[in-house]
Amino acid sequence: MSLSSQLSSDTTNRRRRPGEHTQGARRHSCEDSWEEIQSRRTIRAENEVEANKLVNNYRFGFRKWKSHVTERPFEDRSEVVKELYSELNIIKPHADQFITCGNVLYVLLFGWWVSLVYLVVGALMFATVIGIPYGKLCWKLCCYFLWPFGNTIHEIGNTLRRCCEEAPDCECSVTVEDSSPVLLPSPAEVPAPEVPAPEVPAPAVPDRPLRTPYWHRLSTYVWLLLGYPPLVIIHSLVCFISWILVFTIPVSKMNAQTLSIILLLPPEDVLISTSSHRKHQGYETRALLCCYRAANWYYYKYAVDGINVFAVSILYSHSVSLCGMTKTLVKPFTHTSDLLPLVIVALVIGYVDKENQLVSSDVKFAMAISSIIPLSYYIGMGIASISAQSNFAVGAVVNATFGSITELTFYITALLRGHRATNPCLQEVVKAALTGTLLGCILFIPGICMIIGGLKHQEQRFNSRSAGVSSALLFISVGGVFAPTLFSKAYGNLVCDACSSINATSNSSGPFVCHNCHYDLKNGTLFHDHIEPLVYTVSVLLPAAYVIGLIFTLKTHSHIYNIHVGEVQVSGHHGTVVHWSRWRSLLILIVATVLMSACADLATEHIQPILNQPNISQYFIGVTVLAMVPEIPEIVNGIQFALQNNISLSLEVGSCIAVQVCMLQIPILVLFNAFCDVGFVLVFSDQHMWASIFSVILVNYIFMDGKSDYFQGTALVVVYLILLALYFFAPSPAGC
Repeated sequence: MSLSSQLSSDTTNRRRRPGEHTQGARRHSCEDSWEEIQSRRTIRAENEVEANKLVNNYRFGFRKWKSHVTERPFEDRSEVVKELYSELNIIKPHADQFITCGNVLYVLLFGWWVSLVYLVVGALMFATVIGIPYGKLCWKLCCYFLWPFGNTIHEIGNTLRRCCEEAPDCECSVTVEDSSPVLLPSPAEVPAPEVPAPEVPAPAVPDRPLRTPYWHRLSTYVWLLLGYPPLVIIHSLVCFISWILVFTIPVSKMNAQTLSIILLLPPEDVLISTSSHRKHQGYETRALLCCYRAANWYYYKYAVDGINVFAVSILYSHSVSLCGMTKTLVKPFTHTSDLLPLVIVALVIGYVDKENQLVSSDVKFAMAISSIIPLSYYIGMGIASISAQSNFAVGAVVNATFGSITELTFYITALLRGHRATNPCLQEVVKAALTGTLLGCILFIPGICMIIGGLKHQEQRFNSRSAGVSSALLFISVGGVFAPTLFSKAYGNLVCDACSSINATSNSSGPFVCHNCHYDLKNGTLFHDHIEPLVYTVSVLLPAAYVIGLIFTLKTHSHIYNIHVGEVQVSGHHGTVVHWSRWRSLLILIVATVLMSACADLATEHIQPILNQPNISQYFIGVTVLAMVPEIPEIVNGIQFALQNNISLSLEVGSCIAVQVCMLQIPILVLFNAFCDVGFVLVFSDQHMWASIFSVILVNYIFMDGKSDYFQGTALVVVYLILLALYFFAPSPAGC
């Protein structure tokens, strides 16, 4: 068919089918819709609260760490995760190999000296004569704790039989065998020989002899006064150490179970078996403790109350009803973090040891800076919990109030201390920290995420259009922040502290060498009449641009957030259990903020010896330690997203922080300086300005094709390290 006949045929078909034009329009509409779908970010969450949290991440910036604010259904978790949460009273039908590296390490770290303590306590109880039954129990537990793996501690007794009669669902086993029982009954209870009397019923399970109640025995009080206290100390110490090590949490559970249950039982009710399948003749039994592995590498996934195990370190006891009996079980709770004791120690030492007699200022500074990590975790979790359960207005207020509280607390404290001590060096350190945060979020966080994601997934794709929007916003932010600096370079007067002639014999018209040159901003009318109004103008425009961005994502273009709960659209959050209520989250936010202020005060008080190091530039300290330590949780966020092949979110993490620094943190510092003059001037050094501008240009070039691999990530990280080298070898700023 020729081209003309084909066109004629198409024209005829259009005349015969008037709806063809409509179908063509629909085709174009579908193409447009497909392009629109490609530009959307599809957010999948388990419920509406989690979906709100993710949307708020886009609106206000990603919060510290990536945790759930609601309880996840246990049945939906993987078998590996379910194993982490299983209790140590479940007998496995097919146990794994017991000789493992973790089990051997347990013997070397804990087993031998715990067994030695039981041996000594057992000898002490034998010496009292009255406590001989407890001495026998201690010697049995001495062998058990030397190698507990595969062995089982059971509870036996009539109490459980009564439990089973009253509560049939209670987990206990009643077995009758022909062989003699472990605990022999009295002669009156031995079954009589067979009598040919058909009317006599079959013998029932033998009852144990009557015994003195537990709390009516003298041996019980001897045990509680002499034997139990040292074991409390030993087991508590093992619990603490093994919990802090995270991967040895089974050891912590085992010791907590022993301390709270087994050692408080009558000694005749505790039976230790060397086989998981042994049947205890004649008596009902219930497994109390059976451990198979001392360590599990997957415990880094362990979470309680929605908080990762690395932020959980305290145990609390609660009472539960077990078959009519009250037992105290130990469960992990989240009132503190692994580093939270460091916060307390840092505050106590910092405010008590004023004269540095116990520790040096360097140690106090390191402890105060490290304390920022757990506090920022709780601040981030509190913000996420409140905003996920609230409307947009409340979420906006909470994020605006507490979103940058970690960094702002340190910056304001440093400016106040520098102003009181007339030390301009701290102001330069704050500017270096702001610039270091920008460089780290623009270069290092995307770079390290691209490297790790590229090594696992080879090549990852992201939406170049959305990345372009973020990059444009970065251009606006960086351009606005450094506008006063460019203005001062163009119109300011260069002032030098000392100038000397190159040729000593030459006259004053010869060339000179000048030192410590800077632009004079205080003298003259340039600063007060031109630069200062420009600074205030920029500080108003940048937050306004941030608000416009929120309106863009909330109202006019809210459709780009296509929220899904599983495979269906969000409908509600009824039945969703939230880990932290709003009031609890608010209380944690307030307490963490107060502690953060105290730690920031200690850090700025003891930073001066660090700044006085002759071989390290103050610029380098600001752009590394002070800038990146608070952002460690964000780096973890980005890496987790990259490993999940979601590089788009990894890139958003760095962009959100950089935008918040420019559009919120810096304007807040300018506003604070307007009400409380601490000498903060929004004029940066040339190195800060050109490093930031070059970083934004480089990132825009990398993001153009919508693809990422480990080579592009390496390029960003290498550039970041080069800039750090520049800061390391740079001369100290003026006033330092």
